[in-house]
Amino acid sequence: MLNKIIRISLTFAGAAAGYALGILISKILRVQELFDIGTLTTLQELIISIVGAVVFGFMFFAVTPWLMKKGLNSANWVETELQKIPTTDILVGSIGLIIGLIIAYLISHLIIPIPYIGTLLSVIVYIFLGYLGVSIATKKTKDLINLPNIFKKISPKEKDVNKVVYNSKPKILDTSVIIDGRIADVCKTGFVEGPLVIPEFVLEELRHIADSSDSLKRNRGRRGLDILNKIQKELDIEVQITDMDFEEIAEVDSKLVRLGQVVSGKIVTNDFNLNKVSELQGVPVLNINELANAVKPVVLPGEEMVVQVIKEGKEMGQGVAYLDDGTMIVVDGGKKHIGETMDVTVTSVLQTAAGRLIFAKPKNMINKTA
Repeated sequence: MLNKIIRISLTFAGAAAGYALGILISKILRVQELFDIGTLTTLQELIISIVGAVVFGFMFFAVTPWLMKKGLNSANWVETELQKIPTTDILVGSIGLIIGLIIAYLISHLIIPIPYIGTLLSVIVYIFLGYLGVSIATKKTKDLINLPNIFKKISPKEKDVNKVVYNSKPKILDTSVIIDGRIADVCKTGFVEGPLVIPEFVLEELRHIADSSDSLKRNRGRRGLDILNKIQKELDIEVQITDMDFEEIAEVDSKLVRLGQVVSGKIVTNDFNLNKVSELQGVPVLNINELANAVKPVVLPGEEMVVQVIKEGKEMGQGVAYLDDGTMIVVDGGKKHIGETMDVTVTSVLQTAAGRLIFAKPKNMINKTA
């Protein structure tokens, strides 16, 4: 229906243009000094105008589908390209363009009076300063976003030496840390300040995992969605869902790093690779695994503890026990005590990439040695 309305409107516009052209031709033909013809009658002038209206109306009617197709393709192309650009960049770029054009307008008043080339130079100045405004604004997006915070820091009200202002950076959650679930418990303790930022592309990945045909993946995805629901409804912490996307970037990890750069935030993850990539790009990372290792109780050689030997160790005669936080204890000579609770003495502690590993011996064995 809309296509028909547009086609009819363009046809009438073409007919009106043809009618006006017919009137113009009639006025030209009246000039007998240029054309050796008699004076046109009113009827002849009307016929010329009607013919012009019919011809141009038919031309516009025939060409309209092609024009509409080209216009639609151009609009779709522009829309696709704009979707690849972050909303922040579009907004900041528009502001930069306006500022550039204002400066060009002021300069053009000085250039236009120049003979012959004044107008040309004015056009060049408009194009150059418009482009320069967009380019500088988009490249300095991060600084411009943080501009209010800069003014806030230097405002007179903040000069009180007894007043300290803390800026809480956004914490961007990745897919792995949401599925892991420990982030909800950490936030519940109050050790993490908001806002928590959850990108739409992370939610989309979670939904994709939750709809997987693989039961294990499906359960992991649904667990992640349940964790998000818990954080939003049960915890007293600000949660923001952002639609900021980077269509030119394919990988979710790279999008997270880019988002961290744009919003000056920290990425919360337990992914080792994302951790390293973020550090290389200058984006701070909060690694849940590193936090878990950091808060494990400190055990020193010579300390005594009570453990239950669960299984056999890798080396001959060894038994394996675990603390409540999951730390593994290798008990020398503990194989014959599997299933028993016993007193052990710590002999050494080894810190590995996977966590802390404690070596111990039965207390009675230490006493005998002594």
